[in-house]
Amino acid sequence: MSTSSSQLTPAAQRFRAARDLLVERQTDYDAARRDFAWPELDEFNWALEHFDAIGADPASADRPALWIVEQDGSEGKFSFAEMTRRSNRVANWLRSHGVRRGDRIILMLANQVELWDTILATMKLGAVLIPSTPMLGAADLRDRIDRGAAKHVVVRDADVDKFDDVPGDYTRIAVGPATPDGWLDLADADSASEDFEVDGPTKASETLLLYFTSGTTAKPKLVQHTHVSYPVGHLSTMYWIGLQPGDVHCNVASPGWAKHAWSNVFAPWCAEATIFIYNYSRFDADAMLKTLVDHGVTTFCAPPTVWRMLIQADLGRWQVPMRELVGAGEPLNPEVIEQVRDAWGLTIRDGFGQTESSLQIANTPGALVKDGSMGRPLPGFEIALVDPVSGVVGDEGEICVDLSHRPVGLMVGYADDDERNAEVMRGGYYHTGDVGSRDADGYITYVGRSDDVFKASDYRISPFELESVLLEHEAVAEAAVVPSPDPLRLAVPKAYVVLARGWDPDEKAARAILEYAREQLPAYKRVRRLEFAELPKTISGKIRRVELRTRETELRADGGVPEGEFSDDSLGLRSS
Repeated sequence: MSTSSSQLTPAAQRFRAARDLLVERQTDYDAARRDFAWPELDEFNWALEHFDAIGADPASADRPALWIVEQDGSEGKFSFAEMTRRSNRVANWLRSHGVRRGDRIILMLANQVELWDTILATMKLGAVLIPSTPMLGAADLRDRIDRGAAKHVVVRDADVDKFDDVPGDYTRIAVGPATPDGWLDLADADSASEDFEVDGPTKASETLLLYFTSGTTAKPKLVQHTHVSYPVGHLSTMYWIGLQPGDVHCNVASPGWAKHAWSNVFAPWCAEATIFIYNYSRFDADAMLKTLVDHGVTTFCAPPTVWRMLIQADLGRWQVPMRELVGAGEPLNPEVIEQVRDAWGLTIRDGFGQTESSLQIANTPGALVKDGSMGRPLPGFEIALVDPVSGVVGDEGEICVDLSHRPVGLMVGYADDDERNAEVMRGGYYHTGDVGSRDADGYITYVGRSDDVFKASDYRISPFELESVLLEHEAVAEAAVVPSPDPLRLAVPKAYVVLARGWDPDEKAARAILEYAREQLPAYKRVRRLEFAELPKTISGKIRRVELRTRETELRADGGVPEGEFSDDSLGLRSS
């Protein structure tokens, strides 16, 4: 690696040794599992001891750390040394305006260089980040100010009006040319000193991040991470992606959500790779692919929603320079993986993690990929499948992390919620709330969220399995399957479908999709009802099946049938 050990603190040396082992064993899963151990760190500040060391080393200082390309073709490229200087200035400026160790800061910026300046600066100060998407409204912001106990906010000038209805005694900092009266302008940090003086050591146990989860089923939880659980824990994510020093890594994720920190901050910079950002106002598959090709992106990560849009384009037109492709956020359907493999000769490798942890399970570089499986436990994670009723560990059950080998990349817990912490950490395991099955080779296949799996005619149904079959049909761009109340079977599977380009939401399309599902699925799993509709999603892009389940229950409470629904009965398909 580029930075010599003599330039590193003892803690950084231990961190780098663990990092180097994973890079060296990147394509040898068994050796990585056998040899890797989380570094023992009592004190560690990743920004000061790791990132700044890259920026201070002549061999790496001038390499690009951050590369931002706008839709109009303009771009900004910032070296490791430049990001060290920029973040030092911001840290000094924030300190001059009262930001102290332990203070909580709401950070609500877009993909702009000031976002990374502030992340690094906050880490150096020992303050606490509450990442927030610019899509939030006043009600969400009041919740974050209140439950997050925020003392400062850093937001785009375009979003300052949202805080007019957010009471509280907090420092208001804006980014952009239209900073209003009563707000500080982050641009004034340009005049601050580039030399940063540390006010004391950063304990590994100090809080660094507070994440409000996206709330697919309930009110957002407040996830607490430390100065090691994400910065060091994401060594597992780095290993999964297959990042190497000098890589150019593009990850499609919105600021404010955990996946952005995973792959747009910690994993690439752990590996001394370049973070590549393509900013667009509206997603265009061809424009995205052209940008990846023109700028030599070597590793690429996108959520299933983006992959499903990409395969609507003519992938074969693009000779992509990528070495590694990965997908995360929700499980990736086999049909998508197959289409990308046919076009590019590359396999998208799935992975499983949560806001509450770094990546836990994945298909890793060089290892056999079994289509439909999300892979095996990553180095540093021991995974058990626990029966939710009996508590017996077996080959199918809730995906749980064994706390007798507690990984660094697991959260401290949910802030100020002892009852919920006791529930998710019960029995010596961290309970993810997701269900999976494990085969004889140790590969784990995702079944679904424990609250998404349902029974129909006393058979357990995995929505993900049925959705994967539906996506194999050429008419289906996206699908979500939920239980639809039925007087005979208790519930039957119903699909909400987003059509691919060139298809109309009519009886012809519905018949084609339902007949295909009947051919591919056993009788007890058949999709028996279908409706064309946009899928409700969280602002992080995950499908909110809970809204669709609630809608079905309410509509059928009095025997009603949604307008526009197609079914076996309405189409005259043989019932069985």
